[in-house]
Amino acid sequence: MTDHCDENLCYSHFSMPLLGDEFPELKVNTTHGPMNIPGDLKGSWFVLFSHPADFTPVCTTEFLGFQERITDFEGLGCRLIGMSIDQVFSHIKWVEWIKENTNTEITFPIAAANDTIAMQLGMLHPGKGSNTVRAVFVGDPEGKVRLILYYPQEIGRNIDEIVRAVKALQISDKKKVAMPANWPLNSLLKDRVIVPPPNNIEDAKKRPSQYDCYDWWFCHKPLEE
Repeated sequence: MTDHCDENLCYSHFSMPLLGDEFPELKVNTTHGPMNIPGDLKGSWFVLFSHPADFTPVCTTEFLGFQERITDFEGLGCRLIGMSIDQVFSHIKWVEWIKENTNTEITFPIAAANDTIAMQLGMLHPGKGSNTVRAVFVGDPEGKVRLILYYPQEIGRNIDEIVRAVKALQISDKKKVAMPANWPLNSLLKDRVIVPPPNNIEDAKKRPSQYDCYDWWFCHKPLEE
């Protein structure tokens, strides 16, 4: 990647983890104390999401949205961690403001990243200034990156989709199946799941007798099977 420098940062060493990579080990201060990510999250799914800045309207609605769905994440054994390059004292004051003005307590930690961490995760983009973009990283119990989402600063995230994605990843891992678009509300398959295509001719011939199929390469079944 070519160098891109502004008055504060140079992006010549811009990098980010890819799907399936080990999540880079980060040592951060959070509103719940020091944390090693993903080391302290070993054995648990987690969602690390960055926001551009504390005390901003869209970010406030997002934090309220994540908190409203906290029981869904907890039910999936998934921990939430917020992050921006604001300092911890700013996070603490913002959490207090949210509690005082919306009567909602933010119960998950918010990490204070620095520019190095933000660039390491690809959260600082050239032309976006020093604020972090709205990145979402879903990590599995082994600390591997399983899903990455990026939103521009102008658009708030759909929290329901993040819950759905974590649930779908867990089911896919456990059942060795694929999930159709908009699962579990797919217009064609409803809440059924897709059987991975066979990898040899003999198995391809057997598929229509084993599952419901549109063709041997497109077979599906109920989730509970």
